[in-house]
Amino acid sequence: MTKAILIDPTEMRRPSILRGPEIPLNQYVSDPAAEAARYGREALVRVYRDMVIIREFETMLDRIKKEGVYHGIEYQHKGPAHLSIGQEAAAVGQALVLTPDDFIFGSHRSHGEILAKSLSAIAQLSEAALMQIMTTYNAGDTLRVVETFHRNGDVKDLAIDYVLFGTLAEIFGRFAGFNRGMGGSMHAFFPPFGVMPNNAIVGGSADIATGAALFKRINRRPGIVIANIGDASMGCGPVWEAMMFAAMDQYRKLWPPEVGGAPPMLFNFMNNFYGMGGQPYGETMGFEVLARVGLGVNPEAMHAERVDGYNPLAVADAVARKKELLLAGRGPALLDTVTYRFAGHSPSDASAYRTKEEVDLWRQHDALIGYRDYLIANGHATEGELDAMIEETIDRLVRVLSAAVNDELTPRVALDSEYIGDIMFSNRRRERYAEGTPWVLQKKEESRWAQTQAKFRYAFDENGKPHPKLKTLTYAEALFEAMIEGFYRDPTMIAFGEENRDWGGAFGVYRGLTEALPYPRLFNTPISEGAIVGAAVGYALSGGRVVAELMYCDFMGRAGDEIFNQMAKWQAMSGGVLEMPLVLRVSVGAKYGAQHSQDWSAMVAHVPGLKVYFPATPYDAKGMLSLALRGSDPVVFFESQRLYPEPETLVEGGVPLEDYTVPEGEPALRKSGRDLTLITVGATLYRALEAAKVLEEKYGVSTEVIDARFLNPLNYAPLVESVKKTGKVVLASDACERGSFLHTMASNLTQLAFDYLDGPPVVVGARNWITPPAELEEMFFPTKEWIIDAVHERILPLPGHKPSTRQATDEILRRNRLGV
Repeated sequence: MTKAILIDPTEMRRPSILRGPEIPLNQYVSDPAAEAARYGREALVRVYRDMVIIREFETMLDRIKKEGVYHGIEYQHKGPAHLSIGQEAAAVGQALVLTPDDFIFGSHRSHGEILAKSLSAIAQLSEAALMQIMTTYNAGDTLRVVETFHRNGDVKDLAIDYVLFGTLAEIFGRFAGFNRGMGGSMHAFFPPFGVMPNNAIVGGSADIATGAALFKRINRRPGIVIANIGDASMGCGPVWEAMMFAAMDQYRKLWPPEVGGAPPMLFNFMNNFYGMGGQPYGETMGFEVLARVGLGVNPEAMHAERVDGYNPLAVADAVARKKELLLAGRGPALLDTVTYRFAGHSPSDASAYRTKEEVDLWRQHDALIGYRDYLIANGHATEGELDAMIEETIDRLVRVLSAAVNDELTPRVALDSEYIGDIMFSNRRRERYAEGTPWVLQKKEESRWAQTQAKFRYAFDENGKPHPKLKTLTYAEALFEAMIEGFYRDPTMIAFGEENRDWGGAFGVYRGLTEALPYPRLFNTPISEGAIVGAAVGYALSGGRVVAELMYCDFMGRAGDEIFNQMAKWQAMSGGVLEMPLVLRVSVGAKYGAQHSQDWSAMVAHVPGLKVYFPATPYDAKGMLSLALRGSDPVVFFESQRLYPEPETLVEGGVPLEDYTVPEGEPALRKSGRDLTLITVGATLYRALEAAKVLEEKYGVSTEVIDARFLNPLNYAPLVESVKKTGKVVLASDACERGSFLHTMASNLTQLAFDYLDGPPVVVGARNWITPPAELEEMFFPTKEWIIDAVHERILPLPGHKPSTRQATDEILRRNRLGV
């Protein structure tokens, strides 16, 4: 895709043998004297304490789930509790060499990682820094509860109670939890300590963490990023996509050296040898040794190695070495961290898929026993001191649990409140996400922006004569103007997708940006739609603005989880902690048949947490994209390929030269009328206007045409007022009729304007078929004839009209009976 790299056929056809690097397996050798010098006695003992805290914390949860009681405290926990009992050394060893600037993303089984990383941060941060965090996070609500049961001690001791309570309260769905109870057990996190979102979707953190690492590299932020995911996630496509994304050659071959190389991304597989019950080793996978997969990613084999996760110091050593090479830009890296969970997948798991003998064998290697013996043997602690830690931990957890189950002290969100609705969107206007001058290669006045600004902004001159098309601003160029304004305003803003650089995007929207922007701000990605959206999610939740592009709407299927479960949900699951300034540009095709010509806007509008825009004019294309690029929420931005080459014909005065925004959620009146309301979504607007002209001129039906522009949010008031005036409404779009968002609109209008309707709303959509070849599209997509015939057959008989298509109610019955 770039002219800078020659693909030489002589070289590519040369016979040779490919050899890969050796992959170390469990090569760490303990040296007690060196370890004492490296970490110090206090840190070595703290490792044991932290493992004890995690073990007892999860033992408490296990007893609560199975028995409903822990040390006399009764509680019935309805939610999940996926425990990592047995895996403590892997989490604590990793955290030992990380700082609060390092990010970890985890899985549904990440309580231990949350606690380990937080306890490590507490040990490193000053008391002043800790108090600042505790008094400001969640407006101090979490701290106020902790202060009711905390015993006199220093700030760091208070912080330990704070972390334990904040995590447990979150697991129990309490408002004082770290995420206001909106994340729960599988999604809890605490950003001030570098504990980033944990993910209930297997492998879901891989591409999100990659985006966070991208954010750190591009914006020169300190630290590395780790995705702690399970061995079974190696079977998930997005994990492989994330590894490809993290290992792209361009970071070192095409990006400027001063950026620092590849994103600092570590894929850490917590290899406990089981998915839920399926066994990757010997059953559901074929790699045998997970670390081997690095050989298939890049020449360095991702610096992969297997590490003994039952030795916390072996893990610490491996993570420290990987961190060093990642900060040097030599990533990504992969660790196959061998561990084992003594508990089942969840407390209801009877472990029917494994033998008691196997579990007992691993219990003989229990890291809490082995590491305790190590401390005593090397004179770092006595039996009595370590026993006291266990007793202190139990006492602490009794107090934490007592507070976390107290409904008066620690209530949940009121069941009759609108709190969740209030946090679905952050709805903030952000001109930029960082101060400073954006990194560009040209002055804006020297870029293609100057050429588009010189074009006619409206399709017609003062006499109504069309301007030459090549000299008139198009829909695609209007999008370009909004994009370049955003790049020159917000230094964090980046854009990526397939063929974004050099080509300028498959439809030329980004033409001219290659010359204006350095590689890190505009780059091509692998054909990995899941990782494209997932990385964008990670970049956005880390604090940067991002525009990701899916070349065709049909490709959303490849990114379904990332759109529906990640992009849509993290603002609310964070309890309002995170923002998601992500615009996903999606092109709705035509002419390219069944897999490249679908409008899936209804699918996106159905998922709570997404804003959905669909501009149909160049004026709106620029104004609505400018709006999205000043927001703090995730926007799926649909664009019709039919419209890219079209100039502005509807908004008098055309597309303004200056940057501007369109009011969010407001439909646009395109033509006034008295007798009939026509509401459209997307490019069908123009066929609706043609139909309105025929209805008015031939049949005397004064028709009002409204362009919805937005699917979510959408202000229905102007639509209702129009329907009250006309008494009749037709809704049209290029989406297949069955399940179309138009039916949601029709249902709402029926309820909101029932007393004013002369008949039911009529929906005109594409046929419920595959999209046929371009030569047959007139039989598939709505035409002006379809709209007119639908009016005649189902709303208002038109004098002398002879339908040319089948739009009567008996046709609705026929199509649904046949499923087409």
